[in-house]
Amino acid sequence: MELDFDMEKLISRINELANKKKREGLRPEELEEQQMLRQEYLEIFRGNFKNQLAHTKIQTPDGKLHPLKYMPMQ
Repeated sequence: MELDFDMEKLISRINELANKKKREGLRPEELEEQQMLRQEYLEIFRGNFKNQLAHTKIQTPDGKLHPLKYMPMQ
C-alpha cells in the first residue's frame, strides 16, 4: 500500500510541474526535477508491469496453466 501512496505523490508532483510548465514555464531546476520524476515513474511502472507478467499464466484448452515466457525482441 505504501508504494501506491508514493506513486500517487509522484504523479501528483509530475502533474503539478506539467501544469505550471503550460501556464508560466519552469525554472531550470524544476525542469531537472520533472525529468527525474518522470524517470522514477517509468522505473516503477516498468517494474510493476514486469512483476505482473511474471505472475501471469496462460490456460490452455485442456485446462493446464503455463507461465508466460520472456522472449526478447529480435
